[in-house]
Amino acid sequence: MIRRYEIFADYHQFYLWDHARQPSSALDYTDEDVRRRIKASLFIVVVQPERNMTVPVEVEIASRAPDLALDAWDHVAEASLELPSGRLEIHECTGGSIDILPVAPGCHRVRLHCAGLGTLSEDGLDGDDRYRLVIWPAPFAEIAVLKQYRGRDGG
Repeated sequence: MIRRYEIFADYHQFYLWDHARQPSSALDYTDEDVRRRIKASLFIVVVQPERNMTVPVEVEIASRAPDLALDAWDHVAEASLELPSGRLEIHECTGGSIDILPVAPGCHRVRLHCAGLGTLSEDGLDGDDRYRLVIWPAPFAEIAVLKQYRGRDGG
């Protein structure tokens, strides 16, 4: 199942969480959390887009891990997400619920793909950045950055 959304990423974030738990996001962010563009806590994954605006997001619910194809993406990272209810909710930071998707109950892996990160305008409001999330059942694992975006200047 693949779904496409336009999500308002206020404060450079939106959430994936277990619909039955509706956890609150951790407010303390480290430089490493920002660099990874993904943060995870119990029953929640925080996705951190480049723009503080509405961004295009594609979500795929898969039955197994997708092939690892890094070339088309600026940044790729993974985190684990417990979904005991079998209902994944996509939620804006200051808005409301975007969608609730059925998944197998249990632990899942979320792979975040980011592209177009270097296309933002000087004011950061416009750009061709886009995001893809693939979610599949998997045992718990720590956050992993599979490809790190270094910025327009390579730093």
